[in-house]
Amino acid sequence: MPMPSIYRLATLLAVATLLSIGLPVSALAEPFQPLNSPATREHRPGKFVWADLFTTNPVAATKFYSGLFGWTANTITKNGKSYTVFSNGSRPVAGLAPRPPSNTPRPSRWISYIAVTDIASTLKLVTGAGGQVRADAREFPSRGTQAIIADSEGSTVGLIQSSSGDSADDEPLPGDWNWFELFVKQPAGTAAFYKQVISYELAPDQRTERKNDFVLSSGGLARAGVAPLPDRADAKPGWLGVVRVQNLDESLARVIKLGGEVLVAPRAAAYESRFAIIADSTGGTIGLVEYVDNANPANRP
Repeated sequence: MPMPSIYRLATLLAVATLLSIGLPVSALAEPFQPLNSPATREHRPGKFVWADLFTTNPVAATKFYSGLFGWTANTITKNGKSYTVFSNGSRPVAGLAPRPPSNTPRPSRWISYIAVTDIASTLKLVTGAGGQVRADAREFPSRGTQAIIADSEGSTVGLIQSSSGDSADDEPLPGDWNWFELFVKQPAGTAAFYKQVISYELAPDQRTERKNDFVLSSGGLARAGVAPLPDRADAKPGWLGVVRVQNLDESLARVIKLGGEVLVAPRAAAYESRFAIIADSTGGTIGLVEYVDNANPANRP
């Protein structure tokens, strides 16, 4: 996945504030649906397999993402609490967890989840590597066990040990998550955190001329990138998830119609792609990418 104009993108992420969040639907007794149905016996530690949107306006957010990507929404409600599962076709791809209303406006926040095979052992490594456990491991029937951590620079990310296995490394389809990029002040140190905690293979990103861009890989495939924030006092670290779309221009037109905003205009990037960053109608930030070729790293020269 390309990352054009890293400093420009990082400046946009700088406005994000680290918010206190917990595991979604902690009050729900009803189980999640499995990540994979039928279940697989494959496990791909280090792969990003899920994402949750935390928002104070679930109705608007659901309308936005259903209209933008064609995701279908299935909402579970129990004891006054709700959680929505978004699916791309027949495959669940993301969730929506409502936040309590606040007198202070809070933009929605995406949290992505990394697959692990032993979540208890992984959590033990977090504090030793300079991170924090923000939400302890919790088991959900059908889904598996998940937790939320903050890395050595405070960026929030989830961990999930799926009880239904992990999906194959197929080419992401339009509407699927395609890439995840982390923007930080100290890329080398933070990349080392993920190498220690997740056992990623760590290598310089050959797509840029800077020496402090890195690629995190597992199972022989690139899973995510780590890039520098600009040198400014208000810069905050954070992850950016990117969704593949069929036609970027048409998608951006829908963003505007649905009440969102184009933060970074389309531009050419690596692997014959075009890339943009948007804010949804509730303030959540994601990237969009259109590929002329294919998006599966395994098929790239």
